[in-house]
Amino acid sequence: MASILVCDDQRSICEMLDISLRKEGHRVETVNAGDAAKKKLSSANYEVLITDIKMPQTDGIEVLRFARQSSPETSVILITAVEDYEAAVQAVKGGAFDYIHKGPGLLDELKISVGRALETMMLKSQNMAFKRDAATRNSLDNMIGKSMPMEKLKTTIRTVAPTSSTILIYGESGTGKELVARAIHTCSSRSGEPFVSINCGAFPETLLESELFGYVKGAFTGASQNKRGLFEVASGGTIFLDEISEMSVSMQVKLLRVLQERLVRPVGGSQEVAIDVRVIAATNKDLGAMVAANTFREDLYYRVSVIPIQVPALRERRDDIELLASHFLKKYSNAAQKSILRIREESMTLLRSYDWPGNVRQLENTIERAVAMETGTELTIDLDPNRPRVHPQGASSNGGSPKVTADGLDFEKFVADIERSLIEQALQQSGGVQTRAAELLKVSYRSFRHLLKKYDI
Repeated sequence: MASILVCDDQRSICEMLDISLRKEGHRVETVNAGDAAKKKLSSANYEVLITDIKMPQTDGIEVLRFARQSSPETSVILITAVEDYEAAVQAVKGGAFDYIHKGPGLLDELKISVGRALETMMLKSQNMAFKRDAATRNSLDNMIGKSMPMEKLKTTIRTVAPTSSTILIYGESGTGKELVARAIHTCSSRSGEPFVSINCGAFPETLLESELFGYVKGAFTGASQNKRGLFEVASGGTIFLDEISEMSVSMQVKLLRVLQERLVRPVGGSQEVAIDVRVIAATNKDLGAMVAANTFREDLYYRVSVIPIQVPALRERRDDIELLASHFLKKYSNAAQKSILRIREESMTLLRSYDWPGNVRQLENTIERAVAMETGTELTIDLDPNRPRVHPQGASSNGGSPKVTADGLDFEKFVADIERSLIEQALQQSGGVQTRAAELLKVSYRSFRHLLKKYDI
């Protein structure tokens, strides 16, 4: 089923095509003038435009040029009652998908042409999605870990993947929530369709709305052409809404309507578009507590958390640390073209005993940094034992306050280590968005930038 705009100055032609194409299951709108077609193209997205060439005032070639500029993803089929070689050449040069003569077989030719146009669009969309996703597409085989919590998580993924239910993934920053979402997608019947990911905390409200729902030309300054939103791009597949807790309340209302009605309306548009997409959301916050605090809508909470999945923290699956560390060692030593054979036993012991407030992401960064600095064949890792091991909640890992020993304490270094650790955690939780990290630490952006420079982060 496609959204089709028909433009012809003969009302009988419009009516005939309207009836014929609707019988094929398409959504059809008709107009009788080129200017009217341009107006429609400026306010809505169409998969296919069928327009006559010979029309008074604004002809089909001008409509074609306008469509290529304002809505480049629309396939344009030109029809004409006059055999005109020059017009055919102009049509091809102008980017028309097809050129059909108005004859006895017009309807049959149009049905075939529309089918070809939709197939071409689908193949282009899938090809782009596969290219975008090829390097990062993950299945259960890519989820490294044999610990009990990880085996339980894999079993859950196998169970819920075949369903179409909305899923909410909980977990601390750096635990691999997107990896879990990709595994669910890959194990589902939608695996051949796009997987589209967006971090809801990385965009201001107005930009997030246009990214999710798309926009039409002229909807705002800089909107020079129609653009499909990520819900449309993910059609048939999965959309992953990371850090959904960062969404403003007004955006939560709009998202709720999309999830309920399965319709999206581009910013500045007047026409709604039906979507078929599975929604997986993720957060590192307690949405239940946010509902109680009136910062997250209760109705949206129940809509997105049909199936909740908890991703274990790395300190809860210490048996996997050696497997992960070895995987990252191979990855980064190969990339750096270094012959590092193993991790020193004392370093591995250190890795196993550390609390990993930044979870798998922090472990990966640690191995990458150590590989970059290593000059031998065995990897040495120094986590700086003087740096306090801070849990995400802010408590020290030993459960108590720091002690001044008989040998004394380097006060300035101790405080500096705390500052650096908190800055790194804030950056991890914000996905690297510095303005958000500054907000988490309740300091000004200017002060935060000063601290980044001070600690060379």
